[in-house]
Amino acid sequence: MASITTIFFTFITFSSLISSTLSQSPSYMKFVVNATELPPEDYFDYIVVGGGTAGCPLAATLSFNHRVLLLERGGVPHTNPSVMRQEGFIATLRQVDSFYSPAEAFSSDEGVPNARGRILGGSSAINAGFYSRADDEFYNRSGINFDLNLIERSYQWIEKAIVFQPELEPWQSALRDGLLQSGVRPFNGFTLKHTIGTKIGGSTFNSSGHRHSAADLLNIANENNIIVGIYAIVERILFTDSNKHATGVVFRDTAGSYHRAMLRKQGEIIVSAGAIGSSHLLLLSGIGAKSYLSNWGIPVVYDSPFVGEFLYDNPRNGVSFLSPTLLPHSLIQVVGITDSGAYLEASSSNRPFHSHVHSSFRRQHSSPVYFSVANIMEKIIGPLSAGSLRLATTEVTTSPVVSFNYFSNPVDLQRCVNGTRKIGELLRTRAMAGFRFWNWRGAEFRFVGARLPVNQSSDEEMGEFCRRTVNTIWHYHGGCLVDKVVDSNLKVMGVGSLRVIDGSVFSISPGTNPQATVLMLGRHMGLKILIERHQKTSA
Repeated sequence: MASITTIFFTFITFSSLISSTLSQSPSYMKFVVNATELPPEDYFDYIVVGGGTAGCPLAATLSFNHRVLLLERGGVPHTNPSVMRQEGFIATLRQVDSFYSPAEAFSSDEGVPNARGRILGGSSAINAGFYSRADDEFYNRSGINFDLNLIERSYQWIEKAIVFQPELEPWQSALRDGLLQSGVRPFNGFTLKHTIGTKIGGSTFNSSGHRHSAADLLNIANENNIIVGIYAIVERILFTDSNKHATGVVFRDTAGSYHRAMLRKQGEIIVSAGAIGSSHLLLLSGIGAKSYLSNWGIPVVYDSPFVGEFLYDNPRNGVSFLSPTLLPHSLIQVVGITDSGAYLEASSSNRPFHSHVHSSFRRQHSSPVYFSVANIMEKIIGPLSAGSLRLATTEVTTSPVVSFNYFSNPVDLQRCVNGTRKIGELLRTRAMAGFRFWNWRGAEFRFVGARLPVNQSSDEEMGEFCRRTVNTIWHYHGGCLVDKVVDSNLKVMGVGSLRVIDGSVFSISPGTNPQATVLMLGRHMGLKILIERHQKTSA
């Protein structure tokens, strides 16, 4: 066993030395092809559905000594300036269309707008870039059969390739000081670990503001063993006549032609389409509650009543206000990890005067073209409130209907009250004084949108604020939970040759932000699969 591990981690060490520096044409483009160029039928050892945060490191790892097909419904990130620049974060989320935009918009039943990645790299290519490992309790609570040694090695492999220590922008420095002054202590400096107090986390944006994502991890794949098909819409998973094993997938290209990707002996289909996409594909493929699938006319492969159930989204609440001076654009760099069930983060952005947010605002001694908005937000841990996913149609390109049932569990509401109350304390610190405007009434914030209740000691008023201003922080998860849909090795229960490896298997969001853990999960599970398969063939 030691020799096997040595072989694998010699490869890891070598791979981590390969630069992931942004270029016009990343090396992984050698094996990326438009799905229209793929043959009508081909055979692979592993077929990974979803080239996202988990799918890219997973496929790169499996390609070490097996033939892999990675199918992604979107395009590539490096040709899109908004995606690749820190300043393009908001624009990427706003500039959406029905089929090709990097972000696919959807709204929950509650009317909360949301988005998911539709691009190679998945949501890691459209997010705010913050990188922080899971809290220590997550690994035991997850139900996943983790190997602690592989966890650490997988994190390190990711971090050497695409994670950077940020240089704090002025607004982020003010947030750090304000958190400490409001009692979110101790200060833990720069660390990738989850620790109570205030800390500076990692970023997948480098010092020049260029984004790195899960897609960059494909640069270390064995180019002779992998094909990445983009603009490939997987419609369903294929099974044997007895429905005992997955055998392949059917996918459609942009020209409307259909392709079949089939498994070789001992191969596996691995669904890594995210919390929305993975549940959606399983249902359309016949894995779900028997009565529900029958009502839709979908042939039942396996009666799995919890597919699409226990879907979660961490609610985000907060405030935004104008800055008296122009601030550099900043995404999340600092986080306050409280002991009362909430995390505090912040961002700042510049907007042109023609924006409808505050068109009458004018500033002295600074640029007459833009004004700055500072944002402070809190996210609760967990959450405990669960929702569900249901089909809207049987067409895979139509987003399913999702409900998150925000604050249906009173513990979540209390955690939001704690977090928003901490925002109030933060606003009263010396560090925030410089963001007030002076007028005849004294110094005050010029809020954009909702402001905190005047009586912040009232749980009732703060709770009403939480319900009224609830938004998403794009950390939804669940729908294919461990011990309900998949087992501890993430194999779909009831059928063979099929796994789900992504955030849909999580019952809680790991740490402050899930990106690091989902990246690690892809690498970790890829290594486990390689080792387990080697042991079987050697037995």
